[in-house]
Amino acid sequence: MQILRKTNLEALKLVDRLEREEFLEKMEEKNLVGRGGAGFPTAKKWRMALEQDKKPLLVINADEGEPGTFKDKFILENNCETFIEGVMLASKVLGAEKAFIYLRGEYEYLRESVEETIDELDKKTSKDFDITVVRGAGAYVCGEETSILQSIMGERGNSMKKPPYPTEEGLWGRPTVVNNVETVTCIPQLLVYDDWNPDLRLFSLSGNVSNAGLFEVPLGVKVSTLIDLSRPKNSLKAMSLGNFGGIMPIEQDMEINPELIDGENCFHGTYSLVWIDETNNIADVCKNIAEFYTYESCGKCTPCREGSKEILDLLTKICNERGSEEDLEQLRYMAKHVNQTSLCGLGKTVGKHVLTGFEHFEEDFREKVEL
Repeated sequence: MQILRKTNLEALKLVDRLEREEFLEKMEEKNLVGRGGAGFPTAKKWRMALEQDKKPLLVINADEGEPGTFKDKFILENNCETFIEGVMLASKVLGAEKAFIYLRGEYEYLRESVEETIDELDKKTSKDFDITVVRGAGAYVCGEETSILQSIMGERGNSMKKPPYPTEEGLWGRPTVVNNVETVTCIPQLLVYDDWNPDLRLFSLSGNVSNAGLFEVPLGVKVSTLIDLSRPKNSLKAMSLGNFGGIMPIEQDMEINPELIDGENCFHGTYSLVWIDETNNIADVCKNIAEFYTYESCGKCTPCREGSKEILDLLTKICNERGSEEDLEQLRYMAKHVNQTSLCGLGKTVGKHVLTGFEHFEEDFREKVEL
């Protein structure tokens, strides 16, 4: 696995011989983009922060709250040294006086080993990097970058309106770079290894399968290959891209890449595929996802707070076979309305599973109403 390649602090030695601009150009040349879901060019994000008047701060998103996603945990357990080297390297290039690792609350058991690795590398490098591990607030919304910043500052983990973006005004009014664990781990690797491949991604595969797990494969991999790796228990009918990415039908020859997935009105996110087999009705799947969103809504904005509950109530009614044609239309309307009017990324995807479910599996919803 490329993500497990050790760099043994060689990247920190190399970066001492590079000017900041040379290093940023190296990241652009190697085509490093964020692995947290958006796929934004990493060097471009760093440049945005460096253009500000104040020195930037650094935040590493290790919250990983998306259901079916477990890649960052895998890295922290198996290649923590290279990850911390990446944090140190990023701090050095950015000139960041302080870095924060925002660790998911459920990963508290990893905190001691992460902090031990920080101490060990500080001693090995004879440099005192200021890296603090912060325990996550246990909320899905805290995976969103502005919510992370609020939580680190001791506030409630609510999303903030953008602009200003964190790279302009983040922690305590300072420009702040937010990168995720996989992205930061790639930074020393691309510097040390000439054959580093920017197209490799970690896919978290789970659902109705016998071989759930984490697999490193290149973008453009066919759905059929991922299915073979997962070994489904029954014939598959759909895949859910985490919770927020939407639901797509199974097309064996489809290649997994951002362009094709976005073309299906879905989000590729962190490449978490939850397989759904023919024994499941998509309306029931949507109800389960709606329960998650209703519980995790932070309640700050009205569309998400009230709309997520309304969507769940409608799906509960439909799945209990008490729905009507009017309920189906209201469900579709509410899903669109909440997506279009909510403040943050959570609210803007509350209806994604419903809308893509209707688009590809409307018969499953109608089957519940017509019974």
